[in-house]
Amino acid sequence: MDISVVIPLLNESASLPELASRIATVMQDEGLSYEILFIDDGSTDGSWACIKELQASDSHIHGISFRRNYGKSAALFCGFERAAGDIVVTMDADLQDAPEEIPEMRRMILEDGYDLVSGWKRHRKDNTFTKNLPSKLYNATARRVTGIKLHDMNCGIKAYRNEVVKNIEVYGEMHRYIPYLAKNAGFSRIGEKEVRHEKRKYGKSKFGMDRFVNGFLDLQSLWFLSRFGKKPMHFFGTTGLLMFLAGFVMTVWIIVAKLVNQAQGLKYRAVTDQPLFYLALLAVVLGVMLFLAGLLGEMISRSAPERNHYNIEEEI
Repeated sequence: MDISVVIPLLNESASLPELASRIATVMQDEGLSYEILFIDDGSTDGSWACIKELQASDSHIHGISFRRNYGKSAALFCGFERAAGDIVVTMDADLQDAPEEIPEMRRMILEDGYDLVSGWKRHRKDNTFTKNLPSKLYNATARRVTGIKLHDMNCGIKAYRNEVVKNIEVYGEMHRYIPYLAKNAGFSRIGEKEVRHEKRKYGKSKFGMDRFVNGFLDLQSLWFLSRFGKKPMHFFGTTGLLMFLAGFVMTVWIIVAKLVNQAQGLKYRAVTDQPLFYLALLAVVLGVMLFLAGLLGEMISRSAPERNHYNIEEEI
């Protein structure tokens, strides 16, 4: 099969018939074999009934329905598991992503050698201050942390080689950082294509301002896990050791200063009367705790079943 189109959705029943029709037209014009996977993330507006009606008249359409809302990452995870196409395309169900972009994204993977091609909505149709400015800050931070030079990391329309989606695990709210997950899995040939962004025709957006705060926290989690996930002692051990040494040096300095002043008959303060002593003590205790946290993390990492899981590109 040439292409699998994975579409997570929540309460988008009005847009599904038009979306399915446009995808079918593009695929037939290109002469491609395909499947459309609708992942209904706990919709309450009759979206699943609409998907079943579409499937009854078009065998290319398949669907998965969640009993409740689990989030976009869960929907993509299930879609990726089931996708059988050589190229897997993800897109939103709100008709703001144009199916007509799919052939060129497929060509970029097959002919230009990319593992993943991400869309870039350069000219957005939802030019609101509450969306554009936070989005620019979010993407600038993501580029800085991940090292992936994409203008729109969270663009809904993306195309992947099948092996990419089979070797990454999308969970929580990590769908925003699939390019980073792919890079960490060894798929570093990541490209970008400017895509057309269309106005929402039906319903309303499901995303609020909280996604930017959550997105930043998720980015920090991914960065930490990619850097220290299998070697936690390198972070906690180093930090703990530095803090312990700082506290130890401060303690010695306080005691030596007190003894010198006492020997010279100068005025001095008892060690326990000095606030710096308690800060030094706190640094020593925290240093030991961080070191132990690193040790425990190392033990957990070494006993994890995937500790020796590696993505092998080729064997001869």
